[in-house]
Amino acid sequence: MLRSIITPILFAAMSVQTLASPVTVESCNRQVTFDKVPTRAASNDVNLTEMMLVLGLEDHMVGYTGISGWNKLDAKMRESVAELPELSPRYPTKEVLIGADLDFWFAGWNYGMRVGGEVTPETLAAFDIAVYELTESCVHIMPRKNISMADMYNDIRNLGIIFKVEDRAEKLIADWKTQLIDIKTSISGSSTPQVFIYDSGEDSPFTAGKYAMPTAMIEAAGGKNIMDDIDSSWTKVAWEPVIDRNPEVIVIVNYGKVTAEQKIAFLKQQPALSSMDAVINNRFVVLEYVEATPGPRNIDAIKKLAKAFHNK
Repeated sequence: MLRSIITPILFAAMSVQTLASPVTVESCNRQVTFDKVPTRAASNDVNLTEMMLVLGLEDHMVGYTGISGWNKLDAKMRESVAELPELSPRYPTKEVLIGADLDFWFAGWNYGMRVGGEVTPETLAAFDIAVYELTESCVHIMPRKNISMADMYNDIRNLGIIFKVEDRAEKLIADWKTQLIDIKTSISGSSTPQVFIYDSGEDSPFTAGKYAMPTAMIEAAGGKNIMDDIDSSWTKVAWEPVIDRNPEVIVIVNYGKVTAEQKIAFLKQQPALSSMDAVINNRFVVLEYVEATPGPRNIDAIKKLAKAFHNK
């Protein structure tokens, strides 16, 4: 539970911390240097916001962006951000961020920023707003290796460095790594199910390719994403290759106006899609958006996947 993680590490409001020496972190293809700990920070999207919260950074935050326009806050999230305003329900404009007098924004490409858009690290730098980019999203602006759980750890670690809470960050990462070892041990010797991630779309499904976090999560749970050869992150594909690759399990990403139940009903109602093994055998796993995107809920989501894949 997110709240149970956050509660023991909450601190009282902190004064501005001038660092003994500047710290520099790698953010996609940039080096970002901080002379002091940010005190007027914001984050975009539910998963990035939870990364801030799990590190106990509420007192450094003035708000968040890009959640209610797509997602409903569950009880855990509502309680955690109760004292923080949502600055924009969807992608914020540059004026919104400047108006909030930010000194730090945690966002990503297609997580609050678009390539060539008005809100980028470069456009915000002129207003002294430092941007740290979500590691998963870097593929939109630079070549990178395959996705792994280390990408999520990297963001937690870098936030720890930026906000001077390195010990908390490393403790969380160590615990998550231990849990993943336990999962790997529990599924040792099991078969490797072929898995399709169904995010949305009827004419063309929106799914996770080689560089999207669910690919790493499925691998950690002992499965294989049938679209892990697609040289992209979250992307559209045609239905034909999905049918041809005949997934044994379908992971439904639940968010937005179309519910998980409606997505499953659609798959069952289409003759070509209903012929897939996953549909015939009713093997669906529902992940909430916040579980399927990089963040602290990934580990429990992997446990859920492993149980569904291997009946353990």
